[in-house]
Amino acid sequence: MNKIKVSLLALAAVAFSAYAFKGVDGSITGKVRPADGATEAWAVQGSDTLKTAVSDGAFTFTGARAGTYTVVIDAKDPFKDATINDVKVEDGKATDLGEINLQQ
Repeated sequence: MNKIKVSLLALAAVAFSAYAFKGVDGSITGKVRPADGATEAWAVQGSDTLKTAVSDGAFTFTGARAGTYTVVIDAKDPFKDATINDVKVEDGKATDLGEINLQQ
């Protein structure tokens, strides 16, 4: 009986350790002005690329791994695409880019 208890306790400790040290991805959010000035946004880190829609001027990238990204806003004519460099993401945290004003 004691061997079973010890085995279960050891198994629980291993499972907890695996979960505790597993990274929790972060996110990137922002708003585009004018609200109808863009359709999509990309976040690029090395060879990893995340893509999301811009809806009512807002966007959110979920599942962003910790690191530094370049965010590109795909603007509609007559606006120019916007690029935000050095966007830092930490595990389990949201990075808010605030308001991004598109230029003509």
